[in-house]
Amino acid sequence: MEAVGVDSALGGRIAAVRRFNRFYTQKIGVLRDGLLDSRFSLAQARVLYELAQRDELNATALCRDLGLDPGYLSRMLRGFEKNGLIVRRAAPQDGRQSLISLTEPGRAAFAPLDAASRAQIGALLARLPAMDQIRLVEAMRRIASLLGAEPDRRAAYVLRPHRPGDLGWIVHRHGALYHEEFGWDSHFEGFVAAIAARFIANFDAARERCWIVEQDGENVGSVAVAQDPDGVGRLRLLLVEPKARGLGVGRGLVAECLRFARQVGYGKVVLSMYSVLAAARRLYEEAGFRLVAQHAEHAYGHDLLGEEWELRL
Repeated sequence: MEAVGVDSALGGRIAAVRRFNRFYTQKIGVLRDGLLDSRFSLAQARVLYELAQRDELNATALCRDLGLDPGYLSRMLRGFEKNGLIVRRAAPQDGRQSLISLTEPGRAAFAPLDAASRAQIGALLARLPAMDQIRLVEAMRRIASLLGAEPDRRAAYVLRPHRPGDLGWIVHRHGALYHEEFGWDSHFEGFVAAIAARFIANFDAARERCWIVEQDGENVGSVAVAQDPDGVGRLRLLLVEPKARGLGVGRGLVAECLRFARQVGYGKVVLSMYSVLAAARRLYEEAGFRLVAQHAEHAYGHDLLGEEWELRL
């Protein structure tokens, strides 16, 4: 039934979100009396999880992070304390605040719950092909991001060679990001597509390489070294997703390019860029590249200053 005062499009979206919530809560069994056949409710298990991740927390932080009612949390913590699962001590900076930590029995009680949760999600994912697992995780991350979740910066970054499909992703993300951030039109996407097509058509595995940076199975960066007709190495297709910026990913990609270029015997690496790309410019300067030429041009709907950079190895 559509809510009064809600337009039909929004009403349909509300119904879809509620339908998904009902499906997923049933799928992971959070409505049962004991989560994962344990003696703990979902809220209790979540509090234990937070305490297991950090040495000490106070009740204020737990309330804030989990959105729990202070009175409800206080009763829960009293129960944990009575059962020997937690201990409290006065905070050094403020004696009115208590720092809470798990006891050894508390960690022992949480361990099988954590293992059961991992096994449950592992079994859920195991039913899906690897690419569907990646799509599922990406969709979940997208939901969390749209609803305001902070990105998880603890997840490890993996650098790997490109695979089929990666060059298409590189073209797509260059086109989308440069339009969002600089207002460049679709001709830039066509330009990158031409670079990617040439790279694939003429790929020389002994002298050329393309790398992808992954985080939790999601592509978050790219770069390539291609061979120019004169035998010089050319750095191309550098891209770092906004969520991965400021963490050294771009610097690491440039360093990997130069390591490879030295290994295969390039005497010089060159690159072309536009002066508006200030962050990339800083990376290249830090790596030792020097600016050797500039030229004005109108491209991708804008008046731009093109630049040529080189680094002798």
